Amino acid sequence: MRHQKKTIKLGRTAEHRKALLANQICSLIEHQRIKTTLAKAKAVRPLAEKMVTLGKKGSIHARRTALVTLRQKNAVKKLFDEIAPRSTNRNGGYTRIVRLGQRKSDSASMAFIEWVDAAQVIEEKAADEKKAKRKEAEPSAKQKEPAPQQEEPAVREEEPTPPPAEEPQPKKRKWFGRKSGEIAE
Repeated sequence: MRHQKKTIKLGRTAEHRKALLANQICSLIEHQRIKTTLAKAKAVRPLAEKMVTLGKKGSIHARRTALVTLRQKNAVKKLFDEIAPRSTNRNGGYTRIVRLGQRKSDSASMAFIEWVDAAQVIEEKAADEKKAKRKEAEPSAKQKEPAPQQEEPAVREEEPTPPPAEEPQPKKRKWFGRKSGEIAE
């Protein structure tokens, strides 16, 4: 009987499973949302929520405990500095699993796992990128004013450019259509 044994084994040894889940959580921290199989998403969720709870504590001991599990310093830093402070007013339920349907190759159930409050962060980043693109596209007020024209001593007439040269056609391979018994010419 499997009473009180909640671990989802995922068909892996304990070490492999721990490494897989740690990498999934680090990817979730880095990208805010990951696409994975439904079984893996369900296995990642409790660990990710425990990491956020550690991040909300913010102590050195909590940071070291998270580092033991995640094994990546930059992921722990981002967890404690960015993700955990966003969730201070929430008492759990930091992640969301969105089902996507079946994968074509093997019909595995796919899902997104994402932070519940990540939608705001993603929208803000997209808005910032759009503003940056607009600033690049629009000239500044100083550039909008027409610059005074400097007189050029002589206007050069541009010579018409010659049409581009034709690309050489690839050579036909003589061996391609041959049967095995024929000899090349």
